[in-house]
Amino acid sequence: MTRTWFITGTSSGFGRLLTDRLLARGDRVAATVRRPQALGDLKALHGDRLWIASLEMTDSDAIRATVDKAFGELGRIDVIVSNAGYGLFGAAEELEDSQIRDLIDTNLVGSIQLIRAALPHLRKQRGGRILQVSSEGGQMAYPGFSLYHATKWGIEGFVESVRQEVASFGIGLTLVEPGPTRTNFGASLVTSGSTDAYANTPVGDLHRAFSEGSFDIKGDPGKMVEAMIASVEQDPAPRRLTFGAAAYASIRSALQGRLAELENRKEAALAMDIDP
Repeated sequence: MTRTWFITGTSSGFGRLLTDRLLARGDRVAATVRRPQALGDLKALHGDRLWIASLEMTDSDAIRATVDKAFGELGRIDVIVSNAGYGLFGAAEELEDSQIRDLIDTNLVGSIQLIRAALPHLRKQRGGRILQVSSEGGQMAYPGFSLYHATKWGIEGFVESVRQEVASFGIGLTLVEPGPTRTNFGASLVTSGSTDAYANTPVGDLHRAFSEGSFDIKGDPGKMVEAMIASVEQDPAPRRLTFGAAAYASIRSALQGRLAELENRKEAALAMDIDP
């Protein structure tokens, strides 16, 4: 069965690969990018099955207008993929205010506004699927990525809540949590200026690892994209898709650690209720 997809951030990475695979199999794609010419080759190859709009994810009014236009011109849209985003690296106190605001406006507020804009249309058509690209960093944390994690933990909480709000309308939401993957995430990573104070901390270690290119990244983006496409066939929608051995190990360790800490504090937690 052919579907119509709306995907943000399609000029590279998961968005580009997903758009390419979907068009190749005969689906329609409404793709948003900052520079429409970035998809010129796909437009020439697939014609009207590729709908392109320029979109800046920090512009909430533009997000709503673009989503409304896509539904108006294409009719039913089956799957929304909230993919646009980027990484920011640096110790929390090293980051500039503008870097923090831009990241939150893109990764968190932009994703929230995209989902909010799509919900009335999906509700009206009595169903649809939303895939929110998060990260292993939505459930665990590395030093130096505090603000990136803030956006990913934030969008995961938002999706967890909205999923419960709209389930009765036939709308399913899935969080996609890739670990280190061979995309161009690193190339688009924004970094702060480093300071001597953090040179001999885990942040400094990661700075040096980035500059030396010493990370062994094994995640296969092609396999992940195919799993994302296959997930829309599943009913009910999977709550999470964890991608990669590194992501599985890091998330499992983080969850086990939090559960152990919760159990260690059980007596203190239960003692906080009003006495009978």
